[in-house]
Amino acid sequence: MSESEKQIIANDADMIVRGFAFKRKGNRISVVNLNQNTPHAMLMAENGMVLESSMDPIEQVIVLEIWENDAEFMEAANA
Repeated sequence: MSESEKQIIANDADMIVRGFAFKRKGNRISVVNLNQNTPHAMLMAENGMVLESSMDPIEQVIVLEIWENDAEFMEAANA
């Protein structure tokens, strides 16, 4: 993933925590790891259930911990 692609994802994100960009899409949350040069992404339900993922299990655990702690700060939830 190029730096310009990462910038586009970051600009469109509702929340970025520890290099993970979170974007609300309806009742689903898309997460992209901006720290990786290859696309590492996950789609999850608002309740934290993983629907699809190309992330390794450690990344998934990190994302789910972030979501559990910081979901309340999503821009769409505060709008």
